[in-house]
Amino acid sequence: MKEMSLSKKIFRILLVLFAIVSFLVITYFILVWTGMWEKLNSVEKLRSYILGLGFWGRFAFTTFQFLQVTFIPLPSPILVIAGSLIYGPFQSGLLSLAGILLGSAVAFFLGRVFGKRLVVFMVGENAQKKWTAFLNNYKYSFVIMMLLPLFPDDILCLVAGLTDMSWTFFMTTQLVSRPIGIFLISYFSSGEIIPYHGWGLIVWGILLIFAVILIYLSSKYNKQIESFFKRIFSKIKHKKDKKEVKN
Repeated sequence: MKEMSLSKKIFRILLVLFAIVSFLVITYFILVWTGMWEKLNSVEKLRSYILGLGFWGRFAFTTFQFLQVTFIPLPSPILVIAGSLIYGPFQSGLLSLAGILLGSAVAFFLGRVFGKRLVVFMVGENAQKKWTAFLNNYKYSFVIMMLLPLFPDDILCLVAGLTDMSWTFFMTTQLVSRPIGIFLISYFSSGEIIPYHGWGLIVWGILLIFAVILIYLSSKYNKQIESFFKRIFSKIKHKKDKKEVKN
């Protein structure tokens, strides 16, 4: 019975891997064949393509945002910037948020349900080991990482499914951090607040340096950040338990 159970498990994993590989290969060749792969790496080309789709452009844009978190390593900033130029910062932010939240939930689901083998296949063994160890030790730092740019959000969402992180904590993190990051990029990248010329170039340089410093500090002081969040959540839980006892 044990051998049958093990063989079924292996067969199921292989079947899932085959399905995912087939999907990725087919999707990639379709993108290359249609010329979409080249467009996705250029703001102007992507903007022209989506505008050419008319009403369906919004659906395509949301789908691209979903794919960049789950199956295809698309450049998220390029998508958000292109969306801001096409639909304006607010509408682009909403469409990006819908696609990215759904993609994040699916990525977490894949990691949680199909486990380590699938995650290793999708992101590589080194990345899997590195980020699994990090999130197991610094769960609350996940909130900061979702806020700051340059962190591999797609990998983190997949790997989070391998940890003891709950669905509630994961989705709360996404609902808090994603809107802030997405709308900031949408509004600032539109050029309406900070232009891409003159004094705006100086401000962009300062913002870039500030982002790098934040990333450095969050990496260097992740133990202190973790302790800080643990104390906050511990106090909240303690107050909640007190109220329940009184009731």
